[in-house]
Amino acid sequence: MMRFVKKLAITLALPFLAVSTTHATEIVVGGKNFTEQQILTEITSQYLTIKGFDVEKRSGMGSTVLRKAQENGQIDLYWEYTGTSLLTYNKFKGKLTTPSEVYEKVKELDAKKGLVWLNASAANNTYALAMRKDHAESLGIQSLSDLSKAINDGTELTFAVNAEFYARDDGFKPMQKVYGFKMDRKDIKRMDTGLTYTALKEKQVDFSLVFATDGRIQAFNFITLADDKNYFPSYALTPVIRAEVLAANPELEDLLNRLSLIINDSTMRDLNARVDVLHMPIEQTAKDFLIGAGIQ
Repeated sequence: MMRFVKKLAITLALPFLAVSTTHATEIVVGGKNFTEQQILTEITSQYLTIKGFDVEKRSGMGSTVLRKAQENGQIDLYWEYTGTSLLTYNKFKGKLTTPSEVYEKVKELDAKKGLVWLNASAANNTYALAMRKDHAESLGIQSLSDLSKAINDGTELTFAVNAEFYARDDGFKPMQKVYGFKMDRKDIKRMDTGLTYTALKEKQVDFSLVFATDGRIQAFNFITLADDKNYFPSYALTPVIRAEVLAANPELEDLLNRLSLIINDSTMRDLNARVDVLHMPIEQTAKDFLIGAGIQ
């Protein structure tokens, strides 16, 4: 397990995030109520404090509540997912196929609401389907098209999925249509989200719904299957700030873009694993990240 700690230190050994001078401005940094968001809230709060800002941290908020708080001026900055803004907050009904299209559309739509999307990170916490690595390799499955072929060829596979993704209009049933396969109900096991990882690890099922940056993917030796037909929307993690706050503190754009530059799927999986698998405190995990990034 300690390989996560070593890997994180090596990955983040970057020199460009140096300490700067003091600012009088208070920045209210928000975050949602799950591990990844709590880590990012803590990283951002510590980072901006080191940079000389007076930071108030408000973590553990529900997604919709947090978004409304930002629109109302109660939260200045937090990390949002492009797909969440597009589909949940803006109710976009069109079809966008690439991450850049999704990013540009939410940037355009949210600008009308006084919100600025800074540079997107390379961390995309979208839905994904995962298998145990050794099992996937034995069956020659690397992508969702490979999975579809295996099922259509008669390979008996069972699937763990949460109730939401199973039932939603853009969930599992339309995904089967896109990839051209159909599973019997007896082979689909619906359960709470957290249990899908355990069921796959313990070989109770053959593949499972996961979130792409979850630390358990690496820790449990899973692989995520390539979405080769781009079915899942992009959920790129991106710092979003109120335009009014950015105008008063233009240096925040460069600071946050530099932070965004060093966050990707692998980094987030490592950070999430430190908290969810190794049970390390979020504050220490954030501090270690910043030290590795060159912030002492």
